[in-house]
Amino acid sequence: MNGVHDMGGMHGFGPVVPEVNEPAFHAAWEGHVLALQRLTIGQDLFNLDAFRLGIEQMDPAHYLRSSYYERWLTTIETNLIEAGLLTRAELDAKTDLLRDQPDAVPTRPDSGPVVNHDAYGAQVHPLPDIAPRFAVGDAVLTRNIHPPGHTRIPRYVRAKPGVIHLIHGPEIFPDTNAHGQGEHPQPVYSVRFEAQDLWGASAEPLQSLFIDLWESYLEPAPE
Repeated sequence: MNGVHDMGGMHGFGPVVPEVNEPAFHAAWEGHVLALQRLTIGQDLFNLDAFRLGIEQMDPAHYLRSSYYERWLTTIETNLIEAGLLTRAELDAKTDLLRDQPDAVPTRPDSGPVVNHDAYGAQVHPLPDIAPRFAVGDAVLTRNIHPPGHTRIPRYVRAKPGVIHLIHGPEIFPDTNAHGQGEHPQPVYSVRFEAQDLWGASAEPLQSLFIDLWESYLEPAPE
Protein backbone atom coordinates (compact mmCIF):
# COMPACT_ATOMS: atom_id res chain seq x y z
CA MET A 1 0.00 0.00 0.00
CA ASN A 2 1.69 3.16 -1.21
CA GLY A 3 -1.17 5.62 -0.89
CA VAL A 4 -1.60 8.71 1.27
CA HIS A 5 -2.91 6.40 4.00
CA ASP A 6 0.70 5.33 4.77
CA MET A 7 1.58 8.63 6.46
CA GLY A 8 4.63 7.46 8.42
CA GLY A 9 7.67 9.57 7.61
CA MET A 10 5.69 11.93 5.35
CA HIS A 11 6.24 15.70 5.40
CA GLY A 12 3.91 18.65 5.00
CA PHE A 13 1.18 17.86 7.53
CA GLY A 14 2.44 20.20 10.24
CA PRO A 15 3.43 19.45 13.83
CA VAL A 16 1.66 16.90 16.01
CA VAL A 17 -0.07 18.85 18.79
CA PRO A 18 -1.40 16.52 21.51
CA GLU A 19 -4.81 17.50 22.86
CA VAL A 20 -4.78 18.39 26.56
CA ASN A 21 -7.09 16.19 28.65
CA GLU A 22 -8.35 14.47 25.53
CA PRO A 23 -11.59 12.51 26.18
CA ALA A 24 -12.04 8.93 25.03
CA PHE A 25 -14.78 10.14 22.66
CA HIS A 26 -15.49 13.62 21.37
CA ALA A 27 -19.12 12.73 20.61
CA ALA A 28 -21.46 9.89 21.55
CA TRP A 29 -21.50 8.49 18.00
CA GLU A 30 -17.77 7.71 18.24
CA GLY A 31 -18.45 5.29 21.08
CA HIS A 32 -21.11 3.62 18.94
CA VAL A 33 -18.58 3.16 16.13
CA LEU A 34 -16.15 1.51 18.54
CA ALA A 35 -18.94 -0.84 19.63
CA LEU A 36 -19.68 -1.65 15.97
CA GLN A 37 -16.03 -2.45 15.39
CA ARG A 38 -15.94 -4.83 18.36
CA LEU A 39 -19.21 -6.45 17.27
CA THR A 40 -18.40 -6.97 13.59
CA ILE A 41 -14.86 -8.25 14.11
CA GLY A 42 -15.85 -10.17 17.24
CA GLN A 43 -18.55 -12.01 15.26
CA ASP A 44 -15.93 -12.75 12.58
CA LEU A 45 -17.89 -10.87 9.90
CA PHE A 46 -14.49 -9.67 8.66
CA ASN A 47 -11.00 -9.68 10.12
CA LEU A 48 -8.82 -6.91 11.51
CA ASP A 49 -6.61 -6.80 8.42
CA ALA A 50 -9.65 -6.38 6.16
CA PHE A 51 -10.72 -3.59 8.53
CA ARG A 52 -7.44 -1.79 7.83
CA LEU A 53 -7.69 -2.53 4.11
CA GLY A 54 -11.09 -0.85 3.99
CA ILE A 55 -9.56 2.36 5.35
CA GLU A 56 -6.82 2.18 2.72
CA GLN A 57 -9.51 2.00 0.02
CA MET A 58 -10.87 5.42 0.98
CA ASP A 59 -10.49 8.21 -1.55
CA PRO A 60 -7.40 10.22 -0.48
CA ALA A 61 -9.34 13.47 -0.09
CA HIS A 62 -12.02 11.71 1.96
CA TYR A 63 -9.38 10.05 4.09
CA LEU A 64 -7.49 13.26 4.86
CA ARG A 65 -10.57 15.23 5.87
CA SER A 66 -12.05 12.43 7.99
CA SER A 67 -11.63 12.01 11.72
CA TYR A 68 -10.36 8.79 13.32
CA TYR A 69 -13.77 7.26 13.92
CA GLU A 70 -15.14 8.47 10.58
CA ARG A 71 -12.49 6.26 8.97
CA TRP A 72 -13.56 3.38 11.18
CA LEU A 73 -17.22 3.84 10.22
CA THR A 74 -16.32 3.97 6.53
CA THR A 75 -14.41 0.69 6.60
CA ILE A 76 -17.14 -1.05 8.61
CA GLU A 77 -19.65 -0.04 5.94
CA THR A 78 -17.28 -1.08 3.15
CA ASN A 79 -16.61 -4.51 4.62
CA LEU A 80 -20.25 -5.28 5.41
CA ILE A 81 -21.29 -4.32 1.89
CA GLU A 82 -18.48 -6.36 0.31
CA ALA A 83 -19.49 -9.35 2.47
CA GLY A 84 -23.06 -9.08 1.17
CA LEU A 85 -24.45 -8.43 4.65
CA LEU A 86 -25.74 -4.94 3.81
CA THR A 87 -26.44 -2.87 0.74
CA ARG A 88 -25.82 0.81 0.22
CA ALA A 89 -29.57 1.27 -0.29
CA GLU A 90 -30.28 -0.28 3.12
CA LEU A 91 -27.77 2.00 4.80
CA ASP A 92 -29.22 5.07 3.08
CA ALA A 93 -32.74 4.05 4.10
CA LYS A 94 -31.67 3.63 7.73
CA THR A 95 -29.94 7.01 7.66
CA ASP A 96 -33.10 8.65 6.34
CA LEU A 97 -35.18 6.92 9.03
CA LEU A 98 -32.95 8.11 11.87
CA ARG A 99 -32.78 11.60 10.41
CA ASP A 100 -36.59 11.77 10.43
CA GLN A 101 -37.02 9.82 13.69
CA PRO A 102 -33.87 10.38 15.81
CA ASP A 103 -35.44 8.62 18.80
CA ALA A 104 -36.14 5.38 16.93
CA VAL A 105 -34.96 2.40 19.00
CA PRO A 106 -32.87 -0.18 17.11
CA THR A 107 -33.63 -3.88 17.36
CA ARG A 108 -31.20 -5.60 19.72
CA PRO A 109 -30.19 -9.20 18.91
CA ASP A 110 -29.91 -11.83 21.62
CA SER A 111 -26.43 -12.24 23.09
CA GLY A 112 -24.36 -14.99 21.45
CA PRO A 113 -21.83 -17.35 23.03
CA VAL A 114 -18.85 -15.90 24.89
CA VAL A 115 -15.71 -15.95 22.72
CA ASN A 116 -12.16 -14.92 23.62
CA HIS A 117 -11.08 -11.72 21.86
CA ASP A 118 -7.94 -9.63 21.69
CA ALA A 119 -7.69 -5.89 22.36
CA TYR A 120 -9.03 -5.12 18.87
CA GLY A 121 -12.09 -7.34 19.17
CA ALA A 122 -10.70 -10.16 17.02
CA GLN A 123 -11.34 -13.74 18.04
CA VAL A 124 -8.31 -15.43 19.59
CA HIS A 125 -7.14 -18.86 18.50
CA PRO A 126 -3.79 -20.64 18.86
CA LEU A 127 -1.19 -20.43 16.09
CA PRO A 128 1.36 -23.11 15.25
CA ASP A 129 4.92 -22.86 16.51
CA ILE A 130 7.23 -21.69 13.72
CA ALA A 131 11.01 -21.61 14.05
CA PRO A 132 12.30 -18.08 13.40
CA ARG A 133 14.77 -17.55 10.58
CA PHE A 134 16.59 -14.75 12.42
CA ALA A 135 18.05 -14.44 15.93
CA VAL A 136 18.40 -11.48 18.27
CA GLY A 137 21.35 -9.39 17.13
CA ASP A 138 21.17 -10.44 13.48
CA ALA A 139 21.70 -7.68 10.94
CA VAL A 140 18.86 -7.55 8.41
CA LEU A 141 17.73 -5.54 5.43
CA THR A 142 14.07 -4.77 4.80
CA ARG A 143 12.80 -5.76 1.40
CA ASN A 144 11.97 -3.04 -1.10
CA ILE A 145 8.47 -4.24 -1.93
CA HIS A 146 5.46 -2.33 -3.20
CA PRO A 147 2.43 -4.65 -3.01
CA PRO A 148 -0.78 -3.30 -4.56
CA GLY A 149 -2.88 -4.44 -1.58
CA HIS A 150 -2.55 -4.31 2.19
CA THR A 151 0.83 -4.54 3.90
CA ARG A 152 2.24 -3.66 7.32
CA ILE A 153 5.71 -2.59 6.22
CA PRO A 154 5.81 1.22 6.05
CA ARG A 155 7.35 2.84 2.98
CA TYR A 156 9.95 4.73 4.96
CA VAL A 157 11.61 1.56 6.30
CA ARG A 158 11.81 -0.34 3.00
CA ALA A 159 15.32 -1.20 1.77
CA LYS A 160 16.80 -0.05 5.11
CA PRO A 161 19.31 -1.81 7.39
CA GLY A 162 18.29 -2.85 10.87
CA VAL A 163 19.06 -5.26 13.72
CA ILE A 164 16.77 -7.86 15.30
CA HIS A 165 15.96 -6.64 18.81
CA LEU A 166 13.22 -9.08 19.91
CA ILE A 167 11.38 -12.11 18.54
CA HIS A 168 7.66 -11.96 19.25
CA GLY A 169 6.67 -15.32 17.80
CA PRO A 170 4.23 -16.17 15.01
CA GLU A 171 1.35 -13.86 14.06
CA ILE A 172 -1.20 -13.94 11.24
CA PHE A 173 0.28 -12.45 8.04
CA PRO A 174 -1.80 -9.34 7.24
CA ASP A 175 -0.83 -9.15 3.56
CA THR A 176 -2.80 -12.32 2.81
CA ASN A 177 -5.35 -12.25 5.62
CA ALA A 178 -6.73 -8.85 4.53
CA HIS A 179 -7.65 -10.27 1.12
CA GLY A 180 -9.17 -13.58 2.28
CA GLN A 181 -6.13 -15.54 1.09
CA GLY A 182 -5.44 -17.32 4.41
CA GLU A 183 -3.72 -16.52 7.68
CA HIS A 184 -0.25 -17.89 6.76
CA PRO A 185 1.27 -17.07 10.19
CA GLN A 186 4.98 -16.30 10.43
CA PRO A 187 7.41 -14.95 13.04
CA VAL A 188 7.31 -11.25 13.87
CA TYR A 189 10.40 -9.33 14.98
CA SER A 190 11.05 -6.03 16.69
CA VAL A 191 13.69 -4.48 14.45
CA ARG A 192 15.87 -1.57 15.58
CA PHE A 193 16.63 1.09 12.98
CA GLU A 194 19.03 3.97 13.44
CA ALA A 195 17.30 7.26 12.68
CA GLN A 196 20.03 8.43 10.32
CA ASP A 197 19.67 5.24 8.27
CA LEU A 198 16.01 6.15 7.76
CA TRP A 199 16.16 9.92 7.28
CA GLY A 200 19.77 10.73 6.58
CA ALA A 201 21.70 13.66 7.98
CA SER A 202 18.52 15.54 8.93
CA ALA A 203 17.68 12.92 11.61
CA GLU A 204 18.39 13.61 15.26
CA PRO A 205 21.66 11.98 16.38
CA LEU A 206 21.71 8.94 18.68
CA GLN A 207 18.04 8.15 18.00
CA SER A 208 16.66 4.68 17.21
CA LEU A 209 13.28 3.45 16.03
CA PHE A 210 11.81 0.00 16.82
CA ILE A 211 9.28 -1.44 14.36
CA ASP A 212 7.53 -4.82 14.45
CA LEU A 213 7.92 -6.56 11.10
CA TRP A 214 6.88 -9.94 9.70
CA GLU A 215 9.63 -12.33 8.62
CA SER A 216 8.89 -12.14 4.89
CA TYR A 217 9.60 -8.41 4.99
CA LEU A 218 13.22 -9.13 5.96
CA GLU A 219 16.38 -10.45 4.32
CA PRO A 220 19.83 -11.12 5.81
CA ALA A 221 22.02 -8.03 5.57
CA PRO A 222 24.69 -8.36 2.87
CA GLU A 223 28.13 -9.16 4.26
